[in-house]
Amino acid sequence: MMNYFELYGLPERFNLDIAVAKAKYYELSRQYHPDRFAQSADANRAEAMRMAAINNDAWKTFSNPDETMAYILKQYGLLEDEERYSLPPAFLMEMMDLNEAVSEYEAVPSDATLHSIAQMIENQMRQWRDEVRPLTENFDKGEQGQDLLLKIKDYYFRKKYLLRIQQRINTFAAR
Repeated sequence: MMNYFELYGLPERFNLDIAVAKAKYYELSRQYHPDRFAQSADANRAEAMRMAAINNDAWKTFSNPDETMAYILKQYGLLEDEERYSLPPAFLMEMMDLNEAVSEYEAVPSDATLHSIAQMIENQMRQWRDEVRPLTENFDKGEQGQDLLLKIKDYYFRKKYLLRIQQRINTFAAR
C-alpha cells in the first residue's frame, strides 16, 4: 500500500499544512488525469487510473483531521478496521450523564434540553481538543513512540464516541 505522506512528499504529521496538501492533490490530479492517457497503452491507462484513485484517497484522508489521525494510527499498526476499543471507565461515567440527557430529550423534546446537550457536547469536544493537541504536537515534533501513539488512539476513540452521541441527537432533532 502506498504511503500517502510519501506520495505527497509531506512529513508524517497529525497537523498538516492543508494548503500544501491540497496543492499536491491538484498537481497529482492533473498528472494522472485519465484524459492525458486516453491514447496510451492499456497498462499506462490502468496505472494512471490506479494513481488517480490513490491520490483521491490520500486527499480524502488529509482533508479530514480525524481521517488523518486514523491513517497514522493504522500506519503504526495501532488501529484496525471495526476495532472494538475499551474506553476508560471515568470517561464512560462522564458519557453516562450525556446519554441520560439525550434520552430525556428523546422522551420529552425541548429546545432548552437540546441547547443543554449541545453545550455538554461542545464542552467535551473542547476538552478533547485541549488534551489531544499537545500529544499530536509532540508527535509532529518527532516524538513518535508507541506510548504517545496509544494515548492519541485513546483520544481518537473518545472523539468517535462523542460524535456518535452528537449524531444520535442530530438524527432525533431532525425528525
